[in-house]
Amino acid sequence: MSIARFSYCLFFLSTWLVQGCAGSHRDPENQSATQPEKEVLCFIYHRFNDSRYPTTNTPARDFETHLAYLTQQGFTFYTFTDAVKYLQSDEAPKKIAVITIDDGYLSFFNHGLPLLKKYHAPATLFINTKTVGSGDFMTWADLKTCMDNQLEIGNHTHSHDYFLNKPEGTRYQNFRDEITLSQSLIEKHLAVKSTAFSYPYGEFDTRMKTIVKEAGFIAAAAQNSGVMYSRGDFFQFPRFPMSEAYSEKSKFIEKANMHAMPLTAIDPDNTALPANKQPTLTLTLNPEKLQLKRLQCFVQGGTCRFTVVDKNKGIVSIQATQPLAKRRRTLYTITIPDKDGKWHWYSHLWINPKMK
Repeated sequence: MSIARFSYCLFFLSTWLVQGCAGSHRDPENQSATQPEKEVLCFIYHRFNDSRYPTTNTPARDFETHLAYLTQQGFTFYTFTDAVKYLQSDEAPKKIAVITIDDGYLSFFNHGLPLLKKYHAPATLFINTKTVGSGDFMTWADLKTCMDNQLEIGNHTHSHDYFLNKPEGTRYQNFRDEITLSQSLIEKHLAVKSTAFSYPYGEFDTRMKTIVKEAGFIAAAAQNSGVMYSRGDFFQFPRFPMSEAYSEKSKFIEKANMHAMPLTAIDPDNTALPANKQPTLTLTLNPEKLQLKRLQCFVQGGTCRFTVVDKNKGIVSIQATQPLAKRRRTLYTITIPDKDGKWHWYSHLWINPKMK
């Protein structure tokens, strides 16, 4: 163990005595201790008015309901990059919402963009450059029109591939090359350099996060649900999905009134599904702020149990009651109220690359 690593572990010994050095602590370099804690609501969309794909489609009427509600509640719309800069700044907390759209489908251009224009809302569009101009996707001219209407263009790789299915020996160079290629095509056709990144399918590992950071992006978006937080991980920001199953008004309002989970540590801080397919997630919360006894946990397609390991330190353990064997991507979702009655949300993604 290096001297630096040894010092790091000593500094956090009080928590790691319970969790071990495998966990990750949530005190990022992006924000100093003197800056105010801030959060941003972020939503992810794909297709609009395209009922052929219900898991990625949002009815346009629901999208307008979302925009109208956020406007009525006094939110200001930011692009993803501007929201990140706000979280990094000394600016006082305010109500910020971010609309992100992944992939660049033509249905967004036809049904989503007009509504953003109606509500004068900037947004961020993450594109995979290989599909531009083909099939159901927008052309470069369409994307230029989006930019003319306050849309930021973000990088979503070139092919939108399942990178975790590639051999480790070639995965990371391939991932790096795709980011570079996508950047060059965006610069060539749109004359801009993307500063925001989105992982295809929301899938990544630790080295992929490092590659994105080294490529010069300001932050990266994942696809697990939650609220962007100034003391969170800037290279795996959560976003609430707004497909047909979640886009109805009452469900949207529930998400729009959630707050970020103030976590001190997460163990493990990765998405790899362990061999037993029944992973344990250990979180360190703020026991002075949150009501630990009212914690709720949810598992896609199953149930979960939680244990308060140490109520004084706020350490809780969450585990699915059955192996996660039937899905490629499964979320553990945790909600908990603070002592003022406001609800906080965190979700952790587990990935099984052997499933499609």
